[in-house]
Amino acid sequence: MSIPYSASGAVPLSTPRGQDDKGPRITRIETFATPLIGFLRVTTADGAQGWGQVSTYNSDITAQILHRQVAPWALGRGVDALEDVIAEIPLREHKYPGTYLCRAMAGLDTAVWDLRGKVAGKPVAALLGGAAGKIRAYASSMRRDITPEAEAARLIGLRDAHGFDAFKVRVGAECGQDRDEWPGRTEAIIPAIRRALGDDAALLVDGNSGFSPKRAIAVGHMLQDNGYEHFEEPCPYWELEQTAEVSAALSMDVAGGEQDWDLQNWRRMIALKSVDIVQPDVLYVGGMIRAMQVAQMGHAAGLPCTPHAANLSMVTIFTMHLLRAVPNPGRYLELSIEGDDYYPWQRDLFTSDPYRVENGHVTVTDAPGWGVEINPEWLAKSSYSVSDWAR
Repeated sequence: MSIPYSASGAVPLSTPRGQDDKGPRITRIETFATPLIGFLRVTTADGAQGWGQVSTYNSDITAQILHRQVAPWALGRGVDALEDVIAEIPLREHKYPGTYLCRAMAGLDTAVWDLRGKVAGKPVAALLGGAAGKIRAYASSMRRDITPEAEAARLIGLRDAHGFDAFKVRVGAECGQDRDEWPGRTEAIIPAIRRALGDDAALLVDGNSGFSPKRAIAVGHMLQDNGYEHFEEPCPYWELEQTAEVSAALSMDVAGGEQDWDLQNWRRMIALKSVDIVQPDVLYVGGMIRAMQVAQMGHAAGLPCTPHAANLSMVTIFTMHLLRAVPNPGRYLELSIEGDDYYPWQRDLFTSDPYRVENGHVTVTDAPGWGVEINPEWLAKSSYSVSDWAR
């Protein structure tokens, strides 16, 4: 598929734009997608290439949006104009704002960062002002369909095998309107995990927009009594005032923002003091450039940045590089503990394992770009689309 016009039909690709762009021009954008995951390859006029990823979930739809509403503004531009292009796309596509546009922009952004890193011979973290190195990780459970006892047992196993000393579990029900996954589970799992892992473990929970302020505050007091340090997305994420009410009532950190793609909403969230920790998702917010902007907003307000990274696609690799570069990194990286049995679509994505855990830490290598190679066999099974520059 080759699409020569923007979604609005306003500007043909052959129209001269960015005449002063520096760096080789982008001539081809390819996507390799399934309904759950989509990778992207950018090629420049001199043959350099970089790999990125559109957001997980409905990635096949996101890939279509990328070719319709992102590629037309990027093809023919110099790779050094990425910051300008990422700022320009929401303006050019102002009739179509929203999460899908940002999820598509993230593919372009992350692919160009990989290309830049490969050309410079540096990891992306170094291009962003940081460096390769180790990051403390927390073992992040995605499951609610598990008893407190079974959850505690598997976290102990991960601690003993990989040295994790920080863990996150789920409470309530996702967007549950104060319902629990089953009656009494929240009250049971909070003390059970603390007893199992001991006083020295750093413990976090995720409410996934599950509670009203009243219920969230009650759960928060239980968490505080059991020494938890991080309460994520306690109230519906779009109800910033509700989350601010919870933050004001608790002494522990309230975190949020994973779903938010609108930078104006981020400014409002921070101004309302809704959260104590900002949690942009690199792929939901629109890529590394916009994630760095959110981190910088948080830094200006004295808030640490602990990004959302809930699966083992490239999003956690992006987040690792981000945490090595931002001025306000949080205490740890979110590292999903769900394997191929829970997320079978994660299987065989890469030619090597970029998520090896040693003593509770993962490592950003000094390999150029993202430092990872996508499995050619996976690519061969995906749906392929391409947009070319109409010179």
